[in-house]
Amino acid sequence: QVQLVESGGGLVQAGGSLRLSCAASGRTFTNVDMGWYRQAPGKEREFVAMTRWSWRGYNSDYADSVKDRFTISRDNASNAVYLEMNSLKPEDTAIYYCNVQVAAAVPVDYWGQGTQVTVSS
Repeated sequence: QVQLVESGGGLVQAGGSLRLSCAASGRTFTNVDMGWYRQAPGKEREFVAMTRWSWRGYNSDYADSVKDRFTISRDNASNAVYLEMNSLKPEDTAIYYCNVQVAAAVPVDYWGQGTQVTVSS
């Protein structure tokens, strides 16, 4: 079965950096989209960043709120996806979830357990 294991969250001061990691197992992950969502208390889950597969290669997509500050990358050899977060702001505080989106007859989403990121002012 598919498992997504996240790590790298923690407490950081505004302006600092964190690197989140997500290790995936249980199936082939090369031809899937992998990325990150986040959810703050009392708020809806929101898109953060995604690496999208196509025959031309991988493309990266970012939410406007994190563009130019966050960088997403993936390592297919180790079935991992990363999120480098720089210039963190208090509004980045949330639980960050690793996400895998599989295009199939019935589209499937897989989620990690989440890792807490707290940015102090």
